[in-house]
Amino acid sequence: MRAVVCLPTYNERENLEPMVRALGEVLPENGGVLVVDDSSPDGTGEIADRLAAELAYVSVLHRPRKEGLGRAYLAGFQQALSDGADLILEMDCDFSHDPAAVPRLIAAAEDADLVLGSRYVPGGSIPNWGLARRAISRGGNLYAQALLGLPQRDLTGGFKCYRRAVLETIDLDAIDAKGYAFQIETTYRALREGFRVVEIPISFVDRESGHSKMNRRIVLEAIWKVPALRLAAARGRL
Repeated sequence: MRAVVCLPTYNERENLEPMVRALGEVLPENGGVLVVDDSSPDGTGEIADRLAAELAYVSVLHRPRKEGLGRAYLAGFQQALSDGADLILEMDCDFSHDPAAVPRLIAAAEDADLVLGSRYVPGGSIPNWGLARRAISRGGNLYAQALLGLPQRDLTGGFKCYRRAVLETIDLDAIDAKGYAFQIETTYRALREGFRVVEIPISFVDRESGHSKMNRRIVLEAIWKVPALRLAAARGRL
């Protein structure tokens, strides 16, 4: 099966080339990397074009403006499906997600439809986080678990591997979450459709270069989006 990693970028000039080359070392022979750049003003898109000209496994999707992580992933998913990918992965470009873990996600997809790289199952870790950030992240996941009635422990993580059938079945056009609520919504929709979702342990570390995209608006979106998803499901609209 052909695996494609969707790599959304916005101002990631320090991280993009090292990440792309690291992925090239671990992807299967027919694997690929799709860089989805939201017109980064720091020249990330130009670096992506140079890498695509040099490396056969790299392609680039340029978007006209920054619209949030969710929109970037949706565009990347559609492109990867159109290009014939059988497995579509998503991950951060800032090395918070270890590219060396990609083969483990791909292997786990042999017996699952959606694989979640999880910080909160045995073996998972967040080694260099402070107490406050740990509390916010864990609290957000417990909140989503409780309101949606799900057993999965890491619903907000962005290191995932989908079989193409999942993305072809869930209504991508109906997903409007722009921040990390996107991760909750895609997993919830997959479970609602009866797909098998598994978690495997990963280590998540803070970025060393560039700046975090987390902000108050992203947190607030997740707070209201979770009960909205539960209500839509109760009304048969999901």
